[in-house]
Amino acid sequence: MTPTVAGVIGMAALLVLLFLRMPIGIAMALVGAVGVAVLNSPDAALRILGSFPYSHAAVQAFAVIPLFVLMGNFATVSGMGRDLYAAAYSWIGPQRGGLASATILACAGFAALSGSSVASAATMGRVALPEMRRYDYDPRLATGAVAAGGTLGILIPPSTVLVVYALLTEQSIGRLFIAGFLPGILLTTLFVLTVVLVCAVRPGFGPPGRRLPLRERWSALGGAGAFLVVVGMTIGGIYAGVFTVNEAAAVGALLTMMHAIMRRRLTLSALTDALLQTVRTTAMVFLILIGAHIFSPFLALSRIPVDLASALTALALPSLAVLGVLLVTYAILGMFLEGFAMMVLTVPIVFPIVTALGYDPIWFGIFMVIVLEMGLISPPVGINVFVVKGVAENVPMQQIFAGILPFWVAMIVCVLLLIAFPQIALILPNTMIRS
Repeated sequence: MTPTVAGVIGMAALLVLLFLRMPIGIAMALVGAVGVAVLNSPDAALRILGSFPYSHAAVQAFAVIPLFVLMGNFATVSGMGRDLYAAAYSWIGPQRGGLASATILACAGFAALSGSSVASAATMGRVALPEMRRYDYDPRLATGAVAAGGTLGILIPPSTVLVVYALLTEQSIGRLFIAGFLPGILLTTLFVLTVVLVCAVRPGFGPPGRRLPLRERWSALGGAGAFLVVVGMTIGGIYAGVFTVNEAAAVGALLTMMHAIMRRRLTLSALTDALLQTVRTTAMVFLILIGAHIFSPFLALSRIPVDLASALTALALPSLAVLGVLLVTYAILGMFLEGFAMMVLTVPIVFPIVTALGYDPIWFGIFMVIVLEMGLISPPVGINVFVVKGVAENVPMQQIFAGILPFWVAMIVCVLLLIAFPQIALILPNTMIRS
């Protein structure tokens, strides 16, 4: 059996295990160990299984994962998501489609605290959907705005997915965080413009909300002040070189905890839940990373990445054509696989090809995350759609997917703008004081 044939069989076996609902970290570790045993020796496979879980987990850079996850959990406890929605709602809610736009802006803000698309969609769904229902918003626009807005959680820093990409490709976590900032603002703006266009074509989809007195609007804006402090201290600190990424994560966790204490919401039960949720999320991410590192030696022995890169080079395809193929491939994979699964499966194969074509690894990380966001709302998996469905139980799935379609188109526009103007992602990391 040639290494390439063994690699293809291994990839097929991995996909079968994933469709059988085996956790991706365990599936990758199993296939990787068996593959190394076949292509090298059983002793080599046992050495990898014995040493890799510790050597690839006991890394100081990994501390950023539990700290930023903990920051997001404390932000949820303190009610920052509701504060952000209240601030956005008070100013733009009275406009046609304003509640949907406020939801997207609040999702973007909460994404900067939680780093999780699922958390953003779930939190904003519970806060915003009842309000939009009260003002007779069309269910398609209401659920589409929440599902699409929630995807911003893996793009706007801090993002767990960007951390995983950085660790898989040995890139700077800080540079990736800063690189995601402007594309995150761009995509948020495109989502808001999508709401405006939908309401211009279908005015009945987004009736205006209630106009609040100016005093109440300023008060609501002041309630979001804690969010500005946390984001300014963490992301601003990374950009200015004041903090390392780990230090910024620790500062963010401390500030959100203090905010929850000051608001008297950090009860013993809430603290326990936040810590347990942090442990669960961290364990899940670590298991995926360990599995990916066990799978990587098998992939290297199979020579699939090298052979694919050589084949594409021999075809002499334009670099834009390769990006187009990747975009279509990820869009299709997103219909069946979860974002983390797509990333850890494809990065070892795709990354050498992309770097060989001369694309910046930091830029490609942002490109990949936006494409993964598309998968979060693509049928039939679309994990954010199921999160929103759990909140809006009376809305049929086909209506939710119909509401998502305009936002999916907005993501395509964002990807095209990122390809045409790569400096959107690179200008800020290239000016960082310390990376």
